[in-house]
Amino acid sequence: MCQCTLVKMFKIKIADIVVEIDNVHGHIEYVCKDYMYEGEGCDFKVSTSKDIIAEERLRLKEQESYSDAYVENICIYRQICLNLLRYDAFVMHAAVIGVDDSAYAFTAKSGTGKSTHISLWKRLLGDKVYVINGDKPILRFVDGRLYVYGTPWCGKEMWNTNTRAELKGLCFIERGEQNQIEKMPIGDSAMRIIKQILIPNNSFGVIKTFELVDKMLKNTAIWKLRCNVSLEAAMVAYNAMNGGKNEN
Repeated sequence: MCQCTLVKMFKIKIADIVVEIDNVHGHIEYVCKDYMYEGEGCDFKVSTSKDIIAEERLRLKEQESYSDAYVENICIYRQICLNLLRYDAFVMHAAVIGVDDSAYAFTAKSGTGKSTHISLWKRLLGDKVYVINGDKPILRFVDGRLYVYGTPWCGKEMWNTNTRAELKGLCFIERGEQNQIEKMPIGDSAMRIIKQILIPNNSFGVIKTFELVDKMLKNTAIWKLRCNVSLEAAMVAYNAMNGGKNEN
């Protein structure tokens, strides 16, 4: 655990949205250190308390093994997620890499190999590849275009960059002996995408989430990749995903 100096309130800027965070423990400040914002004003505020942290702890498995500082980090992340919809944005469970000015997102069941696949892209394309986020990026529509942004919540590898890139394609990864990639039908894509998003428990949140996913499907190519861990897997994925919009 880092040695943090407690700052009761601070601001971060993620997805071009300024969030003021009122916290109990100092660890969240360290987590967000690369996203600090020193300007005036904010778009919305989130806060925690000892009672909120205790309530969040009850939701967690193996709750006794987590520190209050770690649980507070989850509370802050959850509150930010639930506020993003008002800005045409949402957090998706995915790993995202950038190549030049384009972003490529990958999602899969835990243990399927998202991190391994990203490493293969880095081997294939070298310094052209950078990781925007390894686990929980923000997707946001700006002027009709869908961008992916880095966030401090980025998985065990801690892969993240405070940047954005326009989403070129989203790929669902499955294990396979041969490397094969294909476009997914919109119906199948929608159900899989919804499962990777935290949806608020209110009518506005549900309706807005479905609206954004529908818009995403109309503007983004969605793929399914069956692959092994060879360099060919990255080549097959890149060659296909470097194409155009979803034609389904």
